[in-house]
This record gives sequence, C-alpha cells and structure tokens, in this order.
Amino acid sequence: MSPSTTPVQRPHLSAELHERRERVFLLLAGIFLGSMAMLNIIGITRFIHIGPLALAVGVLPYPLTFLCTDLISELYGRRRANWLVFTGLIVNLVVIGTVWLGQALPPISEAARPEWLPEGSWNPPPWQMLSLTEPVPLPNGAVLEGSGSLFYIIYACTAGAVVASMFAYMAAQFCDVALFHFWKKLTKGKHLWLRNNGSTLVSQLVDSTMVIMITFGGAFFRGEKKFVELLVLIGSGYLFKMTVALLDTLPFYAGVHYLGRYLQIDPRTEHHIDREETTG
Repeated sequence: MSPSTTPVQRPHLSAELHERRERVFLLLAGIFLGSMAMLNIIGITRFIHIGPLALAVGVLPYPLTFLCTDLISELYGRRRANWLVFTGLIVNLVVIGTVWLGQALPPISEAARPEWLPEGSWNPPPWQMLSLTEPVPLPNGAVLEGSGSLFYIIYACTAGAVVASMFAYMAAQFCDVALFHFWKKLTKGKHLWLRNNGSTLVSQLVDSTMVIMITFGGAFFRGEKKFVELLVLIGSGYLFKMTVALLDTLPFYAGVHYLGRYLQIDPRTEHHIDREETTG
C-alpha cells in the first residue's frame, strides 16, 4: 500500500472522555453565543460611564466571546474555533431577521378588538408606548416626537448596531483565531500569555473601530457627529476591552490548566478534536 493510500491513524478515546469534552465545548459555545446575542439585543440602547469611560452597554458581555474562542482554540483546535465563529454569524442573522420581522409586521388593529371591549377603546398597553417631552433623534436618522412605540425605539437603536457588529464580529473573531494559532505555531506552544493577549488585543481594536465607524458613519457624514466624538467612543470601548483582556489572562491560564487535565489535552500542541475516534 502506497503512503498516499495509507489510512490515517486516529487516536482513540473513551466514550466518557468524548462526552466530557463535548459538554465543556457546549458550555463554552453557549456562553459565547449568549454573549453575542445579548450584545446585539441591548447594543447601544444605553451608554454608561465606568470611571472616565463612555461605553455602550452592549460592550459589557463582549470580552467573554474572546475568552471563549481562545479557550476553544487552545483546547479544541482552529477548526472548532472557526466553526463557532461561523455559527455566531448565523445567530447574528437570526437576531437581525427576528428584529426586522417584529418591526415589519402590522400591530394589532381595531378589528382585533375583543368583543367585550367598547368600540374605539382598543389601545396598545401603556408599557408598549413611550411619551416624549421633546423630539428625540434616533440612530437610524429618524426623529421621534410626541410618543412612540417602545419596540420601534429599541429597533432603531439595535438594527444598525447589529449590522455593524456583524461585520465587525466576523473580522475581529476570525482575526483572533488566526493570530492565536500564528503565535502558538511561532512559539511552538510556549508563552501562553502571548497568544492570548497578542491575538485578543489586536482583534478587539479591529472590532472597536469597525463597529463605531459603521454604526455612526452616517451620522458623521450628515454632520451630526464629530470625528473626535467617534475617536472617543472607539478609544473608550477599546480601553475597556483591553483592560478586561489583560485581566482575563489569569482566568485563561486557570481554564487551560484545569480543563487541559480534565479533558486530557496537552495545550502545548495543536489539536484536531474532531479527528479523534471514540471507543466504547
């Protein structure tokens, strides 16, 4: 048999160990996807101050996504990490589609009024409407006056941000995975801190810049936002993400150390978990 036709010998692992690895992967993937969905739903609905930083509330869960992809890259390999990033894109599209559908479908009309209510008395519940004392400009360029649907306001605040975050997400996460494995290969599996921080810090700068420029680019060209304001938002978001990225080095080390032993994986080598076979 020629070398080209020799079957690849795959390492065997017990069904129990295989199930253990899949459970941990499912947990990390769940945290990743949950954080992504939360980011897209709450997005820029509110800006908060943490010390001198002005942050969109949607930024808060985002650093968890990079911690999860780095752990999956380290323990499960590049193929699994890239597949998770692609799955996150599908989740983004589902969120966009759901929010758009919720806004596009017509609300309940007078024709749907319950028979026991008098004619003309069917109004949206008060918690679905928001009364405004002055005109409010929305991120999509519209100006709301008098009162407006709470869902519409949320939609206006999230629709553009979701599209922006989708492009930024794809660029940043694939950048993170590629740089992580570049540093791992370059250092021959040593210097765990370098591939963790070296990949995350660069990819989060890509994300912070893209999401702000896409979200507020229209407002900038209309003269509603100054360039310095965009720089402040980019800088604040990145400074927060950078700080969290440096702080998560210890949890990353702990996760790799504990999970490496629990899953019987040597973190110093490249892994292709999907190529391993189970035995009963």
